[in-house]
Amino acid sequence: MRRLLDFLYDASAWLAALAMIGVLLMVLLSIVSRQVGFHVPGTDAYAGYAMAAAGFLALAHTLKRNEHIRVTLLLGRLRGKGRRALEMWALSASVLLGALFAFYSVRLAWVSRSINDISTGNDATPLWLPQIAMALGTVILLVALVDEWVLGLRGQHQAVVSEEALHNE
Repeated sequence: MRRLLDFLYDASAWLAALAMIGVLLMVLLSIVSRQVGFHVPGTDAYAGYAMAAAGFLALAHTLKRNEHIRVTLLLGRLRGKGRRALEMWALSASVLLGALFAFYSVRLAWVSRSINDISTGNDATPLWLPQIAMALGTVILLVALVDEWVLGLRGQHQAVVSEEALHNE
């Protein structure tokens, strides 16, 4: 199961990386098309869709690599059962919020598809298409949060060590 979950998080990160390449391609296409005198409609919108996809698809991978920003002011002062209780409370709240986020993201894409909602730009893209990346990213994030919660229940959750002093510039 661990290998499958790690593959899911890595695959999501690769999709996020492809979306970042999509942003680059759209920006380059926009610049080149202006320089040679023709217009490609929708490049700004597609760059925005790709940027949003990259952000949402990278959430789970970032969480599993302990790269999300965490406020450890209180957590750093606790030890033993108090620390474990606070971590489990935070993970439980995260699972709840992640579930709500995933539910409403999927619902948004579903409703957009149901009512044939399209972009107001000149590209007239059906909005459910870019919203799929948001829904997929939030569902994978929910899986990662539940994974962390289960690891926490088993006592296998790795403690996050504050490295704030290393990140000051």
